[in-house]
Amino acid sequence: MADHHRDHDHDLSSPLLQSPRSDHSPVIISIEADGNDTVSDPATQDQLNNHDTRYHNNPGNPYWFIGSDGLSVPGPNTANPFLNDTPHVVGVYEFVKIVVCFPIVLIRLVLFGFCLLVGYLATKLALEGWKDKQNPMPVWRSRLMWVTRVCSRCILFSFGYHWIRRKGKPAPRQIAPIVVSNHISYIEPIFFFYELFPTIVASESHDSIPFVGTIIRAMQVIYVDRFSQSSRKNAVSEIKRKASCDRFPRVLLFPEGTTTNGKFLISFQLGAFIPAYPIQPVIVRYPHVHFDQSWGDVSLGKLMFRMFTQFHNFMEVEYLPVVFPSDNQKENALRFAERTSHAMASALNAVQTSHAYGDLMLLMKASELKEENASSYMVEMARVGSIFHISSLEAVNFLEKFLSMNPDPSGCVKLLDFLSVLRLKTCPLSDEIFGFIDVDKNGSITFKQFLYASAHVMKLPLFWQACELAFAECDPDGNGFISENQLEVTIRPAIPDLNKYEIDSLFRLFDSDGDGRVSRDDFICCLRKNPLLIAIFSPTLLHTDLSEARNRMPGDVI
Repeated sequence: MADHHRDHDHDLSSPLLQSPRSDHSPVIISIEADGNDTVSDPATQDQLNNHDTRYHNNPGNPYWFIGSDGLSVPGPNTANPFLNDTPHVVGVYEFVKIVVCFPIVLIRLVLFGFCLLVGYLATKLALEGWKDKQNPMPVWRSRLMWVTRVCSRCILFSFGYHWIRRKGKPAPRQIAPIVVSNHISYIEPIFFFYELFPTIVASESHDSIPFVGTIIRAMQVIYVDRFSQSSRKNAVSEIKRKASCDRFPRVLLFPEGTTTNGKFLISFQLGAFIPAYPIQPVIVRYPHVHFDQSWGDVSLGKLMFRMFTQFHNFMEVEYLPVVFPSDNQKENALRFAERTSHAMASALNAVQTSHAYGDLMLLMKASELKEENASSYMVEMARVGSIFHISSLEAVNFLEKFLSMNPDPSGCVKLLDFLSVLRLKTCPLSDEIFGFIDVDKNGSITFKQFLYASAHVMKLPLFWQACELAFAECDPDGNGFISENQLEVTIRPAIPDLNKYEIDSLFRLFDSDGDGRVSRDDFICCLRKNPLLIAIFSPTLLHTDLSEARNRMPGDVI
């Protein structure tokens, strides 16, 4: 019933409103009679004029020609908010406890299955013949759902939650129509279903889960696709609509968007805060000594088995004071979320970080590819996204590229492995590209540095214009395709001693569909995946007559 952090289809609920990708304003490049480059936008005029002066101010920066003033990368953050402290059974006590509790496990499994079946049948009956699901559930159907709610409490009992300590009380729905909670395990959604019977925000994929899909439909779930902007906007509209009507139940969200280990509070998504209704924060704790109940990096089956083999599992729920939106009209959803997050972190005594669901995606991808220290590839995606407007899926693609460079056990890549994947050879320009990323100047780069450098280059004011102009320079005939020979002629000023094999290898990188020629779409797609390669076109862009290239550029770019 909760957003499932192990959905490999990447369709779980996500930041319900993300910052749009930063598409920079069109820049008009005009050519003076004497052949000097000028730009109609004064901000970019300075970036293309006075090339020699700018290069002296940015020695070793191969991207100065498109507006880069250098790269800055924050130091590594060793925090891992997804780490389960007890992923394995360790110690004589735990083994003995499992043996002793094993007969109890069978009884608990029977209770779990029976309650799930009864709750499912009661829910099916409550939903039978109900078609007007855009309006609140009729009272008699809601009363019938009490059977399912009682069954959910019995399910918690079967998992070892015989009693649950509560502190504070739920605020009246009229005061706080939205509830937000930290998310540690799959247990919290079951608890809140019993306690509040709220409307929840969940992935569309949950609708097809046996038994669970039927039950969450009775909660008038708000479905959302994490990676669809239109879906996120629709979800925000539904949250606002249902929160504004007292006949609907409370709306429950887990703004972290995934489960953590409870020691950290990661960045909040904004869906709960955009409607600007009062919000009641709730914090959940699972005190433990031998068994960490957080979902973390353990499988669902193992976590359920460990829960079934405990004498008792402890759970504490604390309802915090309602957080009201500020009367200050200038306060945005982000500031509202920050105030709520701070209140929850203080009550939890948890560390706030800029990690996000995207970091879990990176962690899972690194683990899938059997990297020794998978957690070292997390980059605090909330911060990266806010700076560069890069999506989690793009970050995962960059990680796949980085991992193909054969990083060492510490997660670092050396120069030759880096150049091999980008199909470059050792030369002054290649050294500059690698040195630009290697901000620590220790002869190796980390994934965080590689991601920051790639995202930095893509965000530069003239990057996309440079891509278009580079293609135009490679295609002097203007037929919309580049041959291998044309690519060679264009990049030789940057890397003069390329041999035939190296040219062919680089050409095949651009020729994504393998048809022996590079279209504009192939070219732009390659530079989107490998933005650092724009540097190999810099000599041609700076030292040739750009007038013909400009005339061949699409009108929407000029």
